Amino acid sequence: MPPPSSAALKPRKQPRQARSQVTVDAVFEATIQVLLSDGPQRLTTTRVADRAGVSVGTLYQYYPNKQALLYAVLQRHLVRVGDSVEVAARGAHRAPVSAMVAAVVEAFVRAKTEHIDEARALYGVAAELESAELVKSVGKRNRAAISAMLATASDARFDDLALTSFMFSAAMVGPTRAMVEGGAPPRMLRALRGQLESLCLSYLQREALLP
Repeated sequence: MPPPSSAALKPRKQPRQARSQVTVDAVFEATIQVLLSDGPQRLTTTRVADRAGVSVGTLYQYYPNKQALLYAVLQRHLVRVGDSVEVAARGAHRAPVSAMVAAVVEAFVRAKTEHIDEARALYGVAAELESAELVKSVGKRNRAAISAMLATASDARFDDLALTSFMFSAAMVGPTRAMVEGGAPPRMLRALRGQLESLCLSYLQREALLP
């Protein structure tokens, strides 16, 4: 089955008031619960609405179909991760490279694992939706934030910030996805942050030019 068009994935409207936001949040959380309990193939808007305690008509006020709902939940997750990385990167400007890595990795791992069931459920959803542009846009934001941060490092400089930022970001994303999507045991997940710090810091130290 071909992926839905971009137009079909757009929400009908966005929540404007606190009460509407509460409703949408309940729908999003119910979507994750149904994904985890029933899987994406058996997820329906009716099941989500029942789990959220709202009518299907209320759900359709915001999302015209199942795909649009799943896309919105995926977007919320990716934007939340991207926001966390951006905030951490801005806060680490002019720090040593080791502190930069610690801050960004900690923010990324926390954002991906504090809602780990959601992350696991949405990896499969992303493959079924037309989400490449969404994933690309969040990745671009993260790389820009990392590049701006590295440009201010107090103890190093980098010849190619675009490439270095790309590799730093990819070094976080790849192992994290493998662990989260692959159902790594808690022991490995607890070690993820430290392992990523070692990986990313070793790369940056090798690529750094002395100031």
